[in-house]
Amino acid sequence: MANLPNCPKCHSAYTYEDGSLLICPECSYEWSLDAGTDSGEEKKIVKDANGNILNDGDTVTIIKDLKVKGSSSVLKIGTRVKNIRLVDGDHDIDCKIDGFGAMKLKSEFVKKV
Repeated sequence: MANLPNCPKCHSAYTYEDGSLLICPECSYEWSLDAGTDSGEEKKIVKDANGNILNDGDTVTIIKDLKVKGSSSVLKIGTRVKNIRLVDGDHDIDCKIDGFGAMKLKSEFVKKV
């Protein structure tokens, strides 16, 4: 049995090999063996509608009227959203919008200010 490295995310010793990937069964993290074990987490690059790279804490503007799911409200074009947080998933921006509260947005519907 090969001596496989511990998971870089949760440090579990129960990693296993699946093709060219190493997988942690405890946290479901997948990484490549040739990427190196000390590289840490890979950061996903998120871009706005114009192709500008977004970072945590940026201010963005909504470029399209967006219907709010589960509500009859609409987020109007030009609404400014301050202090965004980037997350993994389909909706990659987590934020608070004045008058609406906590919201998740897709980066394709915003532009960086």
